[in-house]
Amino acid sequence: MPDRIDRRSFLARGAIGAAGFAAAGVGGGGLLTACSSDSGSGQAKTTGSRNGITSAPPKKGGRLVFGTVDEDQSFDPAVGRFDETGILYARTVFDPLTIIAADGSVQPYLARSVTPNPDYSVWTIGVRPGVLFHDGTPCDAAAIAGSIEHFLTGELGISINPLLAKTNAISVTAPDTVTITLTQPWVPFPTYLTGAIGGQGGYIVAPSMIADKNGGMNPVGTGPFRFQEWVPNDHFTATRNPHYWRKGTPYLDEIMYKPILEDDSRASALEAGNIDIMQAALPEVILRFRDNADYAYVDDTRTVVGEPDMGFIMCNLSKPPMDNLKVRQAMAMAISSAEYSKIIDKGVTPPTDQPFTPGSPYYAPDSGYPKYNPTAAAALVKEVERESGTPVAFTLIEPPTAASVEAAQYLQSRLQAVGMNVTLSQIQPSVEINDALAGSYQAAVWRQFAAVDPDLNYLWWSPTEIFGSLNPNFAQNKDSAIQTLLETGRQSTDPAVRAKAYQQIAQRLNRDLPYIWTDRGIWAIVSNLHVQNFNNPTTPAGDKALGMIVGTIWTSQIWLEN
Repeated sequence: MPDRIDRRSFLARGAIGAAGFAAAGVGGGGLLTACSSDSGSGQAKTTGSRNGITSAPPKKGGRLVFGTVDEDQSFDPAVGRFDETGILYARTVFDPLTIIAADGSVQPYLARSVTPNPDYSVWTIGVRPGVLFHDGTPCDAAAIAGSIEHFLTGELGISINPLLAKTNAISVTAPDTVTITLTQPWVPFPTYLTGAIGGQGGYIVAPSMIADKNGGMNPVGTGPFRFQEWVPNDHFTATRNPHYWRKGTPYLDEIMYKPILEDDSRASALEAGNIDIMQAALPEVILRFRDNADYAYVDDTRTVVGEPDMGFIMCNLSKPPMDNLKVRQAMAMAISSAEYSKIIDKGVTPPTDQPFTPGSPYYAPDSGYPKYNPTAAAALVKEVERESGTPVAFTLIEPPTAASVEAAQYLQSRLQAVGMNVTLSQIQPSVEINDALAGSYQAAVWRQFAAVDPDLNYLWWSPTEIFGSLNPNFAQNKDSAIQTLLETGRQSTDPAVRAKAYQQIAQRLNRDLPYIWTDRGIWAIVSNLHVQNFNNPTTPAGDKALGMIVGTIWTSQIWLEN
C-alpha cells in the first residue's frame, strides 16, 4: 500500500480543501445515513479486551503519548491540511458541530441541533448553551457564525461561494441560532460539519484565535484539552480542559502527539514503551500487531462509512497514450487487484474494482470493471500500436518512499509484461500534486477518496472545471453522465436514489477507466494494554458514536489503567 499522495497533499497547498465543506456540497439521504460493511456497528476487526472498548469505571489522570503517521502544518481549519493526524489534533482542542453515531446517522455534537427547511436550501444551527472557549469567552451564535465565515474566507473555502446566497448567506438570526442560506439544496450538510476527512469546516474556533495572526500556531477552541505547546515535527502537547462542557471528561491530565513518519520506527517506539498508542497503515506493521495479545488493536477492515482510501493508477485522460480508452482497458486487464493485495499488501487488504466496498449501499455488484486477462491486454496493446504506428509508452510518477517504489515497480512489471513501455519517475509530493492540478502528468500511483459521504468526492469526479486552469478532477475525465449522477446524489432526499446514483457513478468510472484499481486502504490503532476506551466514543446524548475509522479516534473518553 503506497503512501497517500492525494487529498492531504492537495490541502497542504491551500488550494481547495473546501472539498469537505463547500464544493463537495449537496447530496445525501434523507436520514443522512452513512454506510458500513459491518452494519454500522462501529466495531473494528478485533473483539474482546483488546478492542479499545471497556465498561470498567474510568480513572482520571495520567499522560498519554500518541505516535502519529505525520505532522500537520497549522491548527487553523481554514489553513491546515486536516487528514488522519490533523483530525486527531483538531478533536483534541476543538469540537465539531456534529458527530456520526454508530448507526451511521449524523447527530448534534457542539451544536444543539442542525435542521433544514423543507427543500434543504436553508439550514439552522441551534447553539448549545453555556459552552465556553478555552479563553473563557462564550461559544455563542456570533462565534459559530464567525468561525464558519473564517473558514469560508480562508484558503480552503474557495469553492463554497457559488453555493451561498449573495447576501446574508451566514446570519445570526437569534442569540442562539445561526442560519445558512444556500443557492441550491444541500441535503447532507450536517455530514460536512463532523470534522471528518474533508469536513474540517465543522470545527469551531474562538474569535481570539481568528484575530491572532499566529492563530494557526496557538489554537483556542472548546475541546476537551487546552493547547500547551507545539514544536512542529517533534511534539504537540495539550492539557485537560477543566471547564469542558461534557461534564466529567476528559479523563487524561495530558496528551502528547509525536509524529514518527517511518512506520517501523513508530512500531518500535510502541514496543519500547516510548509511546502509548499509535496510528498504523502499512501492512507489515498491521501484521506485526493484529494478532499480538500484548497490545490492544482495532482496524477498519469491516467498518466503512461512506468509502475508504482507495489505491489506483490515476490516468490523465487529456494526455496520450492515456487519452486512448483501449490503452486504459489494457492496463486494467494487465493488473490483478487480488495479486496486488497478496504481493504488495501482504494479504491485509481485499481486492477491489471500484471506489466502494461490499456491504455499502453505494457498492455496484456489477461494476463493469474489466476482468484480469493479460493475454487480452497484450492483444489490445498490439492493436493500439497498429492503429497509432507508435509503441504504447508513458511515465508513471510516484513519491520517493520505499512502499511506493515497491508498488510502482510491481505495476511497471505487469504493464510491461503486456507490451507497454513504462518509465518510473520518483518526484516529491508537492511536485506530484502540482502536476496533477495542471494536468501535466501521464499516470500516477495514487490514493484517495476516503470520505464519510461519497458527495465529498464531488470535486474530484465532476467534469466541471471549477478553478479554470487548476482542475481538481485530476484524471481530466469529462463524462457528462457522471455530472448528472453527482447532482442526483447531492440533492435527493431518498437514500435509495442516492445509492443508485453512486452505484452508477462507479459503473461510469469503470467504463471511462480514469482509475486502474489496485487496493483499498486499511488503518489501525494499536496501543499498550494500559490504554483504555480509545474506541468507545459517545454522542452528547449518550448514544454510541462511530469508533475508529481511517486512523482517527476521539480522545476525550480515553483513560489509563495504572
